[in-house]
Amino acid sequence: MEFISNHLLTTILLFPVLAAVFILFLPKDEVKVIRWAALIASLIPFALSIWLWLRFDTNGVGFQFTETYPWYEAIHSSFTIGVDGLSLTMVLLTTLLTPLALLASFSITDRVKAFMMLFLLLETGMLGVFLSLDLLIFFLFWEIGLIPMYFLINQWGSANRNYASLKFIIYTMAGSLGLLLAIQMIGVSFGTYNLPALFKLWPAATELKNIPLGLPIETVKTVAFWAFVIAFAIKVPVWPFHTWLPDAHTEAPTAGSMILAGVLLKLGAYGFLRLVLPLYPDQAKQYASALAFLAVMAIIFGAFAAFGQTDFKRLVAYSSVNHMGFVLLGIAAAAKAMGTMDATIALNGAILQMFNHGLSAAGMFFLVGVIYERTHTRNLEELGGLFPLVPVYGGILIFTSMASLGLPGLNGFISEFLVVRGSFPLLPVFTSVAMIGLLFTGAYILKGIKKVLHGPLNEKWVGHVTEINTREIIVMAPLMTLILVIGVWPAWILDVINKAVIVLFK
Repeated sequence: MEFISNHLLTTILLFPVLAAVFILFLPKDEVKVIRWAALIASLIPFALSIWLWLRFDTNGVGFQFTETYPWYEAIHSSFTIGVDGLSLTMVLLTTLLTPLALLASFSITDRVKAFMMLFLLLETGMLGVFLSLDLLIFFLFWEIGLIPMYFLINQWGSANRNYASLKFIIYTMAGSLGLLLAIQMIGVSFGTYNLPALFKLWPAATELKNIPLGLPIETVKTVAFWAFVIAFAIKVPVWPFHTWLPDAHTEAPTAGSMILAGVLLKLGAYGFLRLVLPLYPDQAKQYASALAFLAVMAIIFGAFAAFGQTDFKRLVAYSSVNHMGFVLLGIAAAAKAMGTMDATIALNGAILQMFNHGLSAAGMFFLVGVIYERTHTRNLEELGGLFPLVPVYGGILIFTSMASLGLPGLNGFISEFLVVRGSFPLLPVFTSVAMIGLLFTGAYILKGIKKVLHGPLNEKWVGHVTEINTREIIVMAPLMTLILVIGVWPAWILDVINKAVIVLFK
């Protein structure tokens, strides 16, 4: 126990890998054993994350529970990990959604061992991004997370899975090329990849060392800034880099869609918060309006596109573009006036929106999967009038949809209100235009509910559509509980987020 206490972050990070190795040696025919081994193993990092949350000092300054190990001394890169309030919330989200996604995937019957192993490796890749305090290690985990998701889509996805998985990996890896070059330039110039050190050195740099580019330092910083921004914008995804997302979501298995929307999209937003704003404060301020424009386009076009869908899963997929646009709007507002009260409010909202969207989006994708398993269609025109047949499912769908819509009293309202409240004094025109997207958010959510639950009953579903079962309710119960708790009492999580924002972006 003392070892785990002293190496808490390493244990949380690497335990899923050890579990995957353990599952490798289980007989592939023992499907039940493999499923339960993966689920129980995924609950260990979640339990340790709760312990980490309880031990975290909200009044502490800087990163906590830091661990440093030699890794690549020749280029001055070390395996350094740590948490602050920003990364802690994302670690909790990741370790919560992973066991729920694994429980949701108990219906998978094809190559169960490989599926569970890939999912556990994916968890380590995501956690590594949130925990890294070394720029090179950050990039390493950034790329590691791509491979398991590619195979989850490619091997267990729907009919068009080859196209969707290839598009997913090409888009995300293309953005990573510029990110890698910029990271290498910064590391070579300063002789370190340590993030806390670079937060002090890089923004104040007046020249590049060891790199004879012959360009003014401000030009170099601007190019590097956009290399970072494009890589993270593709991952969020922000319009016009979003087209890979609906295809990946639509073709991915249900559990893959849950984790893709719940956590993987947050990696891009986390990159903006962890790297872009601290490393490029001047460039972020200069181009804040450009970031706000991209955010507003994501909000509006995401909502319009969602409203126009007849595929239930694509409707939910486009809703992620819409909701993540609010995260970028909050980041743009913070970039505009770093350190002000309005910027702090906007950033609090953006980070909370990342957490809240992870809950509601994972829930919505799971509920799409539940109805698809029973009807084998996602076409909204073929559904309708199902409420009398599945009243419990209908109630859960309406509750989760209202959280996504932003109903007061549920979590989505709190985060989007904070973003709008913080952004409006700093970016009044962009925030006002974004309200068009907010209006259509209600339109597409209500459309989805109407097409699935209300209207004339399609008689062919009578006797074929069964109620949501106990396992599926267990998947939704933690998500619904957190959605309600944050909506009614957000202080427990906002306190952790707010103090991290004040320290990082003062």
